[in-house]
Amino acid sequence: MASSMRSGRTRKLKADINVVPYIDVMLVLVVILMVAAPMTNPSVVNLPNAGPSALAPTDYLELTIKADGAASVGKHSQGKPENSASRTDLIERLQHFHESEPELPVLIAADKDIKYDDVVQMIAAAKKVGIARVGLATK
Repeated sequence: MASSMRSGRTRKLKADINVVPYIDVMLVLVVILMVAAPMTNPSVVNLPNAGPSALAPTDYLELTIKADGAASVGKHSQGKPENSASRTDLIERLQHFHESEPELPVLIAADKDIKYDDVVQMIAAAKKVGIARVGLATK
């Protein structure tokens, strides 16, 4: 009787893919990424240290930008730079200095608490005036 039951029934083949192992592997990868993600901190930027330049200029224009928005420009060898009331006044003074001595480089000394955009705009303004050498003061 057992042989007749076996011979009377035909086996049906399954054509399905077993996806459970793939799901298990994906869950393990997700857990690994969740554990590894906090270990990397994308907000930390390793800035290079600036050493003294090989040919530091002895005479230059010093452009100082403070955190409260005050800015001043003046020749380094002449002592205290003059304060500017507005950005256009600062650019006009920078242009006046450049017209009198066109080969003078500009050194921008900006407070660390100001926006980076302000420094970039001052570099762009110095380049528009025609100043070829613009540097940043570092500690």
